[in-house]
Amino acid sequence: MTIYQRLTEDKQIITSENPADVWVDWKDGKETWLFLAPHDDDIILGAGLTFLAALNDGINVHAAITTNGESGYCRPEHRNCIAAIRQQEAEASFSAMGLEQDHLHFLGFHDSGVDQFTGHFFTDQPGPTVISGATGLQNSYTALLRLVRPTRIFLPSCTDIHPDHRTAHNEMIISVFHATGNIWPELGAPLEDFPVLYEYATYSDFLTPPDMRTTVSEELLEKKLAGIAAYVSQEQIGALIEIQRQAGCKEFVRQVKFDLMTPGKYNYLFD
Repeated sequence: MTIYQRLTEDKQIITSENPADVWVDWKDGKETWLFLAPHDDDIILGAGLTFLAALNDGINVHAAITTNGESGYCRPEHRNCIAAIRQQEAEASFSAMGLEQDHLHFLGFHDSGVDQFTGHFFTDQPGPTVISGATGLQNSYTALLRLVRPTRIFLPSCTDIHPDHRTAHNEMIISVFHATGNIWPELGAPLEDFPVLYEYATYSDFLTPPDMRTTVSEELLEKKLAGIAAYVSQEQIGALIEIQRQAGCKEFVRQVKFDLMTPGKYNYLFD
């Protein structure tokens, strides 16, 4: 049994086993959740219980991994093959959690330097990040959004100490803006609705306290821990599993308000 809770702006707590009662702007029969990861293990560490709860409730779930993990080697002999190893581990981890293979998207950007690929720019060179003759995070994220057409997006916290996490956060938010407009039509049809955005925390705490809590069964917690254990090349994995086990069956996310600037917005300060 999963229990969802939302803390409202007036400090009321909405609690239900039915996600439609708790998650704002619920679209019955159309819910699609996209979880964005800078690196392959970020989703399961920061939002694994929410991810599993959504799958368990029959929600259409996708996961996107931004980088190829090539900087995440712990042994010298893995330096030139860690990207392939980590993709195999990610496939095993998400499969263990029950995600369909075609709902796992590898975007293929270089690891530990994602800020070098911000934006959208044309290229004549082939490569795993090239889509319709262009590359860049905004190009890939916009194409992904128009393909998946999510109602909710879960992305790393804007306050994370890892630069790849902050870059992924910022590039996804501007890509949502792009994906709902007519820019770059070769990347697909614009989104009809603006998805609801949430942050999950991995290395660092949230900017402000979270407003969503998901509480799952021990069975789903064990499923999450088994998914983490698939990343055997990451030699600190035992410690991470113990931290997650101590955290227990509860997990938090924070809704991100997307507030565009409008003329006259601050007139009240002077009137």
